[in-house]
Parts: sequence; structure tokens; C-alpha cells
Amino acid sequence: MSDLSSIIDRDRVAQPWAEGDKIPWNEPGFSRRMLREHLSQDHDAASRRTETIERHVDVIHSTLLKGRPGRVLDLGCGPGLYASRLARLGHTCFGIDFSPASIAYAREQAEGLGLTCTYREADLRAVELEPDVDVVLFLFGECNVFRPADLRDILARAARALKPGGHLLLEPSTPEAITRIGHQPATWSAHTEGLFSERPHLLLYETFWDEAQRVSTERYFVIDAETSVVTRHAASQCAHTPDELIALLRAVGFTAAEPVVGWDAGRSYAGDFFALSALR
Repeated sequence: MSDLSSIIDRDRVAQPWAEGDKIPWNEPGFSRRMLREHLSQDHDAASRRTETIERHVDVIHSTLLKGRPGRVLDLGCGPGLYASRLARLGHTCFGIDFSPASIAYAREQAEGLGLTCTYREADLRAVELEPDVDVVLFLFGECNVFRPADLRDILARAARALKPGGHLLLEPSTPEAITRIGHQPATWSAHTEGLFSERPHLLLYETFWDEAQRVSTERYFVIDAETSVVTRHAASQCAHTPDELIALLRAVGFTAAEPVVGWDAGRSYAGDFFALSALR
């Protein structure tokens, strides 16, 4: 936290990941507020709406798992919206996420419904993955937030966690979507409450695009209306083409990788994501 001078004195150009890896998913208050967005049926900004999730779960169950009970690992599982539905279909599921509120919700749902789900609150860069799984899920652009070296390591560990013949379902943001983020205009807005604070505040937002690294960076300055205390957050995302990711997947131990045709065809956000299926 700092004062208004930190905005005036800020670096005029943000360097990728230099000011933070992600917005504060693991901060308890932010995590609780984000959980509301995950569960909302008004938008697809934090998690997909139920209709889309259930359609995706059907593809995972019938195509990747062949309708037979299996072991599923969900990286960046959020509140367990995929894992809980897969568990209801007879699968044993494991989920890992950085958000305490999302993990608490996922655990409560699993316990209340008697589902075979195990959830861990952890950083994907520093956690041991469950072994001998049939499917690894890495969805909704989560892979774009990691530095290239960290992403390579996570994908290599996912390959080792899979049984021979198992599948990774990877859903990155499109390069166009990441580039678009980096060229958004700067904005400011006033809130009585919001995602970044429960108190009245001003939110200043600016973005940057690093062409050499093909990384977008977003900055958020949250100014408390009563105290003028400034809280600062930043998040970077790396743009990857399908061909680049297919080459990376093969380099870290997958025997084949290819686009999943029609994963979200015709959806309003279809141009923002693409899906790859990688075989161990």
C-alpha cells in the first residue's frame, strides 16, 4: 500500500511480471469477492456459465474418458465447477487452485454431496501433482498467466502425472485476445464496492503491450475514498499460438497434440480461446 505519489511516480511502461504475477487471487477478501463472480450466471468472465460447463464436461466424460471411471486432475480448478460434475459421473477428481475461498467452496460442495474430490490450495508452480491420472485439465486461459519457463515446467509435470495414453486438455487464450488486452485504453471508475475493495474507491486501470515478448500487462490502482491509500496490482499474460504450444507439448513429453475442433464453436467468446488435446 502507498499514497497518491506512487501513481505520479510510477514507471511509465510496465515490464512483464515485474510488478506482480497475478491480481490477488489468494488474498482472502479478494478471493471471497471473486467467488461470487465465479458462481454468477450473468457472465462468463470468471467461470463459464452452467450450460457451457455441462457441455464441456460431457465432452471430457464421453471423448477423453470414454465414459469409463477415471482419475481427473484440474489445474486452476476454481470452485470445482468441472470437477464436481465429473465426480457425479463416477470419476475421482483432484483440484488445485490459488484461491482460498474457491477451494473452501469446492470442499464444502464435495463433502455435502459425498463426491470423490480432493482439493488443495496451492501455487501450481510449487506443488506436487497427483500421479497416475487419466486426464489433466488446464482451462480458461490459465496457462497464459505464467512466465514461459514456469509454463514449460507445469506442462512437463502434467505429462509425468498422466498415465500412458492419458490426455491433457489445454485451453489457452488466443493470441488475438491477449494482444487486445495489451492495447485497451486507460480508464478510471468510481465504486461504492467492487472486486478490488469492499469500501468506496476509485479504480485506475492501464495496459501495456510488449511486442518482443508478446506479453500484455494490466495495472490496477485502487484508491480508498476515505483514506486515499493506494493499493496496486498488476497481471501479465503471454500470447501463444497453437503451433507454438503444440511444439512445446511435444518437447515436454506428449506424443501428440492437436486442436480440438468445435470446443466452443458459435459461442460469443469463441474467438477468445482455443483448445488443444495432448496425448501422453
